[in-house]
Amino acid sequence: MKNKSKNHNAAYHSIAGFLLGVGQLFEFSFRFLLNVFLPPYEFHEIKKHMDELGVKTLPIVSVTGFIIGIVLALQSQPIMARFGAESFLPAMVSLSVVRELGPVITALIFAGRVSSGIGAELGSMRVTEQIDAMEVSAIDPFRYLVVTRVVACSLILPVLTMYVVFLAIFGGYLAMILSQSISLQLYVVSVVEAIRFSDIIPGIGKTFFFGFIVGIVGAFKGYNADKGTEGVGKASTTSVVLASLLILVTDSVLVKITLWLWP
Repeated sequence: MKNKSKNHNAAYHSIAGFLLGVGQLFEFSFRFLLNVFLPPYEFHEIKKHMDELGVKTLPIVSVTGFIIGIVLALQSQPIMARFGAESFLPAMVSLSVVRELGPVITALIFAGRVSSGIGAELGSMRVTEQIDAMEVSAIDPFRYLVVTRVVACSLILPVLTMYVVFLAIFGGYLAMILSQSISLQLYVVSVVEAIRFSDIIPGIGKTFFFGFIVGIVGAFKGYNADKGTEGVGKASTTSVVLASLLILVTDSVLVKITLWLWP
């Protein structure tokens, strides 16, 4: 009986802690929305974070985007050939990358690279009391540390996604050269005819939400980190897990909405 009671109490505390964390995250996000449009605007800090986040993430997303296109084309070619639909392979690769694979995979990689970094950086500042020092100096640490990073993430991720989509489509062309003879002109024409403007808008548009999730989760975990080095590590790891989970959940909702708006 005692073991059952302990298990029930542990489950209750886990659920209560989860719900409390969700509420705190929504409160943190609402605070961001209240501050993002108020002056003064830290354009210099936003630009600096965009440069850091974009440049440091560029190598890994470049390799990933290139491999996505190659693997997708090589894996799909035998299946398409089985049904005599090899001519639709360029369209299939490009649509898959533009609408779903490119945005989601780029966002997950971005979360692993950036959300953990923001969580660790702000967590270290919280532990070493640098944030408290900013408050004493009459500087709003939330606007300077959180708002700038979240805005930078929201703006740079769509740019990275477009870059990854281009590399993935090019990788698909190289894979098709290895499996079948196709000219670059024919491949480009097939891709252009397959992709419509209504395909680009949902794919790139939802990356603004993904970038916001990456930035706000990392900032939330780091800004509210517990005291000690253990809290910094916990903030870094949990921010990646939570950001990745929220990206997948948000994507499932946005897919339904975009299919309804742009069928």
